[in-house]
Amino acid sequence: MPAAMADQGWLARWARRAVRHRWAVVVGWLAVLAALIAVALAAGAPFASTFQLPGTETQRAFTLLRERFPQQAGDQALIVFRAETGVASPEIRPRVEAVLEAARTLPKVVAVGSPFEPGGQGAISPDGHVAFAAVQYAERAVDLDPADVRPLLDLVERAGGDGLTVEAGGNVVQRAEHAPPGVSEAIGLVAAVFILLVAFGSVVAMGLPVATALVGLGAGIALLGLAANWLDLPVFTNSFAAMIGLGVGIDYALFVVTRYREGLARGLNVEDSIVTAVSTAGRAVMFAGTVVVVSLLGLLAIGIPFVGAVGVAGAAVVAVAVVIATTLLPALLGFAGRAIDRWRLPLFHATDTGDTRSVWYRLSRQIQRRPAWWGAGALALLLMLAVPVLHMRLGFSDAGNASTRLHSRRAYDLLAQGFGPGFNGPLLIVTDMTSAPAERRGPALEAIRAALSSWPGIVQVSRPVVNPTGDTATLTAIPSSAPQDEATQQLIHDLRRRVLPSATADTGMRAYVAGQTAASIDIGDRLRERMPLFFGAVLGLSFLLLVVVFRSILVPLKAVAMNLLSIGAAYGVVVAVFQWGWGAGMLGVKPGVIEVFLPLMLFAVLFGLSMDYEVFLISRIREEYTRTRHNAAAVAHGLAVTARVITAAASIMVVVFLSFVLTPERVIKEFGIGLATAVLVDATVVRLVLVPATMELLGDANWWLPRWLDRLLPRLSVDEHGLEHAPAAAD
Repeated sequence: MPAAMADQGWLARWARRAVRHRWAVVVGWLAVLAALIAVALAAGAPFASTFQLPGTETQRAFTLLRERFPQQAGDQALIVFRAETGVASPEIRPRVEAVLEAARTLPKVVAVGSPFEPGGQGAISPDGHVAFAAVQYAERAVDLDPADVRPLLDLVERAGGDGLTVEAGGNVVQRAEHAPPGVSEAIGLVAAVFILLVAFGSVVAMGLPVATALVGLGAGIALLGLAANWLDLPVFTNSFAAMIGLGVGIDYALFVVTRYREGLARGLNVEDSIVTAVSTAGRAVMFAGTVVVVSLLGLLAIGIPFVGAVGVAGAAVVAVAVVIATTLLPALLGFAGRAIDRWRLPLFHATDTGDTRSVWYRLSRQIQRRPAWWGAGALALLLMLAVPVLHMRLGFSDAGNASTRLHSRRAYDLLAQGFGPGFNGPLLIVTDMTSAPAERRGPALEAIRAALSSWPGIVQVSRPVVNPTGDTATLTAIPSSAPQDEATQQLIHDLRRRVLPSATADTGMRAYVAGQTAASIDIGDRLRERMPLFFGAVLGLSFLLLVVVFRSILVPLKAVAMNLLSIGAAYGVVVAVFQWGWGAGMLGVKPGVIEVFLPLMLFAVLFGLSMDYEVFLISRIREEYTRTRHNAAAVAHGLAVTARVITAAASIMVVVFLSFVLTPERVIKEFGIGLATAVLVDATVVRLVLVPATMELLGDANWWLPRWLDRLLPRLSVDEHGLEHAPAAAD
């Protein structure tokens, strides 16, 4: 392509400057990376262990606790004991007391309770086989280093045996039992290296996407450490951001490097090949990345701070990946030059040119001969995968859904065995007595306790605990059902709508229900309220952007519909695995509810990621259609020249996402399975089957656009020929 054509557009001009000043670009990026890491290490903040839920009953309850009850300096762990002969038996009790005495000497521990002390009878199960003791730490769980908790885990591991089982649980232990940092990322990276070697057949071509992805990942994670000073980032944010950042970072670079190699194969010089690659594939990357970023930032509109914060985190790493693919990567390609194919692996070395003899071209033609049959089969498969979504149950997972390899899971099970399934999900009743006369507060609290105790589904209610000023009290109610049971959710609705309003009527008091299950209900209500607006905004914006880029009505409509099918399939597989338990044992998890915020966040990520392959494939089809005005041939050619890179890109995404199922965090496993399923389905069933089938059925109507709309829309192109020879708009 002549230089004059190559220099059209600011992106092309920037790419040429990046090539000519590549030393400055590379050194500048390394300096930025080093500065970000240094500042993050010096000024970064730990991620949050609690969430804010503005405007909900749960939040009102916790606000009262924070304002009116003395703050405890730290969080608690639980040591749980079980003995068939009874924890108070002569041979077991001394061993239990020895463990508790040893726990009092552990670092950062300020107090340890005992089930044998006066008033501790409630810490021993009715059958006497299970007991627990609270271990009070001097710091919050979020501020404790896993190394601070390791001595407690070592203690319980040594203490068990000879008829006594000892485990440790609670929030402190759960946070300490995360996977070692970087394990999943390293596994995903190794798999990605192998796939890139197969795709490119060259060590140098493989190295560039990996190098740029690592730079982007480092910069993105450093930014998150700084952002934690202002945002309510949950503890799984780093894993989520690493999963997204590594996947899109390699993919975006893969698209640009592939287009660069094509330019060299067509006889362009190094500089013009880079400029062409950035002007086309780079522009497609910017478009797709923008959709991802906008979708993720849209989570801010949901009104749940931690959901919005995770959206900001994901958007940040994607934005960094886009900037690196269009700035650092062109400079590195300038250094590589024609050595991009150095150290070839002859068995795998290939460059797709759209040759009619290629397997992808023949596949497209085969599908185009019977488009209705192929399309119907693909649609049936996607709908079948999506069926489980009709039975999705949302909530918060807890230690009971974690791997049995973890102490926190085993402690959870022991407590459930000894004290009943509801013991692990107590309901916290917070009572505001500010407006009640002082003389009526005591009797009113006893009336509330009596009402709770007599309600079906509650097995135990604690005595009220009143704050020093006497204007706020708490009670703890233990349900008969487990935290994730539908019966527990119904119980909370009954308490909020019937029991507590009736018990506090004419007292001047207000009672609120809080706790994990209550919080999941409040989040679910907020999501149901805001989701239609969010989904509509993302779908509408994506449709409009695709209309502008492809100058078509039907192609964007088809893209939106197919993306929804891919996401539906991902939802279905997540439900089948994590709720129904199909294969859950292999992942080390117990079936349970789906994380309440997962569907929304998966939608935001997946809809944007699907645009990668849509834009990359359709832009090549459009290029060929612009040149030949032959729809069927353009579709086959576009599939032939992109199938190899789309397959490689999808394979990288899939292995990166699947590598994160090795983490102990259930929510990250859910993200990994959901993202991997959607990308796999999108890059195979959708792009390789549904796209050629539907585009064959629609024919030239694919490119129809009313003339009046064509005149109104701005001009934006991601293909090499631009809009100079765009298909004519129709009346």
